[in-house]
Amino acid sequence: MLLIDDLLLAPFRGLLFVLREIESAARAELATERDRLMSTLGALNRDFEEGRLTESEFEAEEQILLQRLERLSLELAGDGGRGPIP
Repeated sequence: MLLIDDLLLAPFRGLLFVLREIESAARAELATERDRLMSTLGALNRDFEEGRLTESEFEAEEQILLQRLERLSLELAGDGGRGPIP
């Protein structure tokens, strides 16, 4: 009986493995994007400190970057920004 169960479940185990690999790759991509945004935020801050940006330009760009970082953080947390499931 165990052999039959193993044979019947094998395709689902394979599919589960593939889905886990896809999730892992997606999370790695999101983490890379988060690191890139953090680097961009640092460069933006340096430009502001060095006087290459006005305060209003800095705040507008910073707001955009922070919103994108927040969305990425929600994605990495696993809920995709959808919030709690009712």
